[in-house]
Amino acid sequence: MTETAPRPTLEAVAARAGVSRATVSRVVNGGDGVREPLVERVRRAVEELGYVPNQAARSLVTKRHDAVAVVIAEPETRVFADPFFALQLRGISKELTAHDSQLVLLLTEGRADHARVGRYLAGGHVDGALVFSLHLDDPLPELVQRAGVPTVFGGRPGWGDGTGSAVYVDSDNRGGAREAVRHLVGLGRRRIAHITGALDQTSAVDRLDGFRDVMVDADPGLVVEGDFTPAGGERAMRELLGRCPDLDAVFAANDLSASGALRVLRDEGRRVPDDVAVIGFDDMLPVAEQTDPPLTTVRQDIEEMGRLMARLLLRGLDRRAEDPGVGGVPSSVVLPTTLVRRASA
Repeated sequence: MTETAPRPTLEAVAARAGVSRATVSRVVNGGDGVREPLVERVRRAVEELGYVPNQAARSLVTKRHDAVAVVIAEPETRVFADPFFALQLRGISKELTAHDSQLVLLLTEGRADHARVGRYLAGGHVDGALVFSLHLDDPLPELVQRAGVPTVFGGRPGWGDGTGSAVYVDSDNRGGAREAVRHLVGLGRRRIAHITGALDQTSAVDRLDGFRDVMVDADPGLVVEGDFTPAGGERAMRELLGRCPDLDAVFAANDLSASGALRVLRDEGRRVPDDVAVIGFDDMLPVAEQTDPPLTTVRQDIEEMGRLMARLLLRGLDRRAEDPGVGGVPSSVVLPTTLVRRASA
């Protein structure tokens, strides 16, 4: 076994810097009341000795763990197959890294996982939680509230159990859907269909409402529920062609569903956009630019949504640290969307 050199201690740093142990502790833990020349001496000693603070001891002083739980209410097979989650996690990770906080990823496969996540959050392991991809019957909001950890949600909450004051980051799903459908109407399309997302999620409901805002008298048969996946888009597109073979446009609730719809249209000999125009939602470049033809879609800044979720949470934690009487986190944010025109519509 190779022997390792002992880790530098606070006492060693204090001796190197010529200050007291208490001064080193205040500097290392971000405390106030230390003159700048002493701060510089301590920092130089820390660098020279390679001192790394003991996280457990640091937490006792700062009351912070420098860790944030990211809870995604989806199974791992969905999370690692859908680029939406990669983009959102990238934004979260960048913001947390910039503030020297760790990301703890928690996924839920079923009810047993919900209980596990609830226990973990209540166990005092993290400073707060970022929770997204919730479904309407999801117990996670109640578990998070019971755990008492500051939380920011990804997406507009849709529950009515007293957590209506929840802070969230979302995109203007309804407005983006309206813009997409108005574009199709402006192209002269009249038999416009909609492939929804999973309707137990508020983003899908809001996009369906946006579709109906424009297509007030639409044939109910032109709306088929999908599930935000390519396979769901394929299934819904086949059902739509069986019901309404004269349709001339499709608005899909996300890019993955649209990619599945495009495959079916191509297999059925329908030309896009000549016979059927297609619009998606998300503007995930690995999908939207690679479809055949490239996909016209509604852009939401997914990475920025993740970054804002983390930023709101960290701001709230900082405010609580400065004034323990301050509760919660800053107000919710709804980001605008933009129609990105490519060849499919």
